[in-house]
Amino acid sequence: MQDKNSREGNKRPEYMPGQEAIPRFLAMLSGKERIELENFSMEIGDLELWIPTGPATAPRGLPAVAHQKPSTLFAETFFPHREEFVGRIHEVRLGETKAGGGSRGRSLTIGGSDYPPFVSADHPAAHTPIFALDVFDMEVPLPRVLMENVRDVVSDPAEWARMNVKKYGADMITVHLMSTDPLIRDSSPEAAARTVEEVLQAVDVPLIIGGCGDPRKDAQVFCKVSEVADCERLLLNSVTLGMTETKTLDVVARAAKEHNHAVLGFTGLELNKAKELNRRLYEYLPPEDIVMDLTTVALGYGLEYSFTIHERARHAALMGDTELQQPTISASTNAWAAREAWMKMDKKYGSRGLRGPLWETINALTLLLAGVDIFMMMHPAAIRTCKDMIRMFAEKDAPAPDGVSRWATMKI
Repeated sequence: MQDKNSREGNKRPEYMPGQEAIPRFLAMLSGKERIELENFSMEIGDLELWIPTGPATAPRGLPAVAHQKPSTLFAETFFPHREEFVGRIHEVRLGETKAGGGSRGRSLTIGGSDYPPFVSADHPAAHTPIFALDVFDMEVPLPRVLMENVRDVVSDPAEWARMNVKKYGADMITVHLMSTDPLIRDSSPEAAARTVEEVLQAVDVPLIIGGCGDPRKDAQVFCKVSEVADCERLLLNSVTLGMTETKTLDVVARAAKEHNHAVLGFTGLELNKAKELNRRLYEYLPPEDIVMDLTTVALGYGLEYSFTIHERARHAALMGDTELQQPTISASTNAWAAREAWMKMDKKYGSRGLRGPLWETINALTLLLAGVDIFMMMHPAAIRTCKDMIRMFAEKDAPAPDGVSRWATMKI
């Protein structure tokens, strides 16, 4: 007996309870590409989805689907997005050679970027990032994994600096004048200047001069050091907005300009503060004498926020924000402030001899991808790893590592 509704497609089929309705319903759908239902309801328990996964037999009424697993990856071509930026990072030259009145073996230039870092092989970095190793003018407590590298020179800043350059390949030396802190030794500006002179004689790389953090004392120290190291193109680390309250910002800026040095402007994870500090420094110094420190926070303690701040600053600068077009520095040594980097937790986190350098390396590599130009570091292995990664990132048309596509077929 022929169903009346099968002859009249514009009418609803009669309701047929039970399983006998399913074959007839499937027969009605045969050859149809689209079906519209009106006044239709279904209990969710009645819904059955069938997804073909292989050569298994399909449910009754549906055609069998042949399935063959692909043996190779699909060939596809990737065309990177092309983007042009209107801004450019100012170049800052550090260290002065004898030809310019200094005593350095060579000058180093940072900045100059007009494109986000390591995004396109067609837009290589204008200058390779620089790595500075730390030296302290007094013995300070250090994690064992750091102390074992410097134990023999920790009481002699000049020898410490010499070892960092000759043995560990430091591009620059950061001299931390911790003894000048009024709450520690309150060493005089003249004593600090003598320490800087000794380091200048021991090595011929450019220097970063770090203060103690007290704005009044730092101003005195920076002025004296600037005078003694006239024309050496030091990087004075650092000046802050807090110096405006003590009226010492202009003192340091004028001394830097008079004696041909650069200054490092430090702000704490706040781009508006960084712009304000730069505006104040522009009153005394050209952009070619200013570097920004936007603050580095250790892995596990806010590194992702540091990355965001540095990335935002770099993109804003490239998009035309003239108040952020300064090269940046990262104190990646802050990684050692994280207890996970140095505490005795070998059973949980592995050996401290590897864990600490990895913590510092990850800090530096993270901000390297945000566009940082100078890194202040402490562990030689961390510097070597970062330099190797930079060479790998910068290599154009580098072959893919063997087995890089295995993730597509690997089983978990």
